Amino acid sequence: MKRLLTILMLCIALPLAAFTARASEGESDGSVDAKGIIFDHLGDRYGWEVPFNHHASIPLPIIVRSQSGEWHIFSSARLEHNAEYEGFVIATEGSYPGKVVQRIAQPDGTVEEYRPLDLSITKNVLALFISALVVVLCIFSVRNWYRKNGLKAPRKGKASIEFVVEFVYFGVIRPILGKKAHKFAPYLLTVFFFILVMNLLGLIVIFPGGANLTGNVAITLVLALCTFLMTNLFGTKHYWKDIFWPDVPVWLKCPLPIMQLIEVFGMFTKPAALTVRLFANMMGGHMIVITLTLLIFIFAAFGAVATGGATVISIAFSVFMLVIDTLVSFIQAYVFTMLSTIFIGLAQEGGHEEHETIKENN
Repeated sequence: MKRLLTILMLCIALPLAAFTARASEGESDGSVDAKGIIFDHLGDRYGWEVPFNHHASIPLPIIVRSQSGEWHIFSSARLEHNAEYEGFVIATEGSYPGKVVQRIAQPDGTVEEYRPLDLSITKNVLALFISALVVVLCIFSVRNWYRKNGLKAPRKGKASIEFVVEFVYFGVIRPILGKKAHKFAPYLLTVFFFILVMNLLGLIVIFPGGANLTGNVAITLVLALCTFLMTNLFGTKHYWKDIFWPDVPVWLKCPLPIMQLIEVFGMFTKPAALTVRLFANMMGGHMIVITLTLLIFIFAAFGAVATGGATVISIAFSVFMLVIDTLVSFIQAYVFTMLSTIFIGLAQEGGHEEHETIKENN
């Protein structure tokens, strides 16, 4: 219990200290770039910033294909502080701000910016690998325990993981999918733990945490597309019949395919809802914490009294929001898994014949 409280306090204190250090750098110049600080934290980067020192970062490999077709692999440290290497720079303005571009001199003396094919290991990409590795290590530790100890119950961390697995499987997957639960449980449990680990690592500032993965719409979209594929690739004949020839009056589906269009549209609104729900909740939590911390430096211009009051209020609400974000990390992983299970379950409906068979067997 003491270790858990210590870890929780570190997760709360480190983000506040890091944001404070970042904002204080801007304050020394007489201004605080609130927008820059917020989007710098929420966005992707070619290096992993060092806490409390945003002038330095852990370099990551940049892998780009130039306009001539040649591949270039080098460290992101070569492009720090607006430096140029082999014609490549990180754009600060124009059409590709924050991205690696190639500067190509033209015959008329102008310089054209070309966006190369970019396969770089950015902060978010590395964080995805780390999250996947953490999930594998956690799950395989439980598997290895049972291989060595038979049916003997695990303890401590392994027992916690087993408890969560049973909670999700017997509380969500099994009641909804029934006898088909074993078929989709590996995917659904993987999604749950993957989202949970990404959420929790995003609350930690020190490496390997700090990447706002689930606050990136591209990542949540890919997760939602995985559920979309699982739903439709394994859908039953009855599922597809209800989409292209639903049980409604004929005039609603012929000659104008009104209901068919509605059903097909509904197929795509489900992954869209999964994408936006996870993205908006996680990004919103991060933005609120950063904004509350920045209020300290915004109110500094109004004097010592305003600064003191803003400091107490901002820190109190920031701590509260970080605790809430920790809870939300579990809730959003659970909700995403539950909705994915429901969507897959709806696609496994077998029609009236299957229901009658189930009743007869019971």
